[in-house]
Amino acid sequence: MRPLFAVGLVFAGCCSNVIFLELLVRKHPGCGNIVTFAQFLFIAVEGLLFEVNFGRKQPAIPIRYYAVMVTMFFTVSVVNNYALNLNIAMPLHMIFRSGSLIANMILGIIILKKRYSIFKYASIALVSVGIFICTYMSAKQVTSQSSLSENEGFQAFTWWLLGIGALTFALLMSARMGIFQETLYKQFGKHSKEALFYNHALPLPGFIFLASDIYDHAALFNKSELYEVPVVGVAMPIMWFYLLMNVITQYVCIRGVFILTTECTSLTVTLVVTLRKFVSLIISILYFQNPFTVWHWLGTLFVFIGTLMYTEVWNNLGIIRSQPQKEDKKN
Repeated sequence: MRPLFAVGLVFAGCCSNVIFLELLVRKHPGCGNIVTFAQFLFIAVEGLLFEVNFGRKQPAIPIRYYAVMVTMFFTVSVVNNYALNLNIAMPLHMIFRSGSLIANMILGIIILKKRYSIFKYASIALVSVGIFICTYMSAKQVTSQSSLSENEGFQAFTWWLLGIGALTFALLMSARMGIFQETLYKQFGKHSKEALFYNHALPLPGFIFLASDIYDHAALFNKSELYEVPVVGVAMPIMWFYLLMNVITQYVCIRGVFILTTECTSLTVTLVVTLRKFVSLIISILYFQNPFTVWHWLGTLFVFIGTLMYTEVWNNLGIIRSQPQKEDKKN
């Protein structure tokens, strides 16, 4: 029952989170810092109350290791959200972040000296081709949409290239953080809830450097039209409502993934998260009418098929199906 509940949380939380994020970004494209700060603050306060008991519970993993992990996590979160301010459309943002397998494999080979099968390399090649197709077609859209003047088109394309660079950097940094986290868990054991708290609480002072931008967007949010919250009946600026719902759904999403990792195999988690990304992409395209050509669909198909190939889902499903037959023969 708990796995089904966790799957429900992941789909409800993560998919609705994408909707509220896009509502925020469409109105104020540069609001990534205030969104990141609100998410970090909410999860840090929740962890302070229910995980570390106001600091009375000692961490199982030394703080000095969390300091390294937090630096990477904070950088990845800020850069990913800021990329939306650099002419990066939400569908491309989601597809590009699905390329984490590529970054994990590259760093795994370089740092951990891992070796993979030909099948794994083929799956990664498929993901790479898919991301390249989507990125190339998005580049053509950026230049064509900004064809009012040659100068404007070049400027828009330059910002888009910076956005792609930011997403690439965040992808590699996230993969490096995953390897570091893996080595920590091998040494000290898995402490996911504790890591979740420290990853969000320790970076909070870093937002001082982004304080002016956060304050400016808070002022813009205050000026947005009033919206009466259903059921509660309280009126509040609609941008603050979107931010509140984004933070809540982000927490629901993270909690769902956490329950899933404790109740299911890593294969199941990968499948659920991959399917969730695809559903989020469909919602973004249909609900917000984001431009998405046949080439984008082809690239997306390559990315998701490559991801499923990498997890060897068909082999694993074959093993699961064959087990009852073996048991029947024994009986």
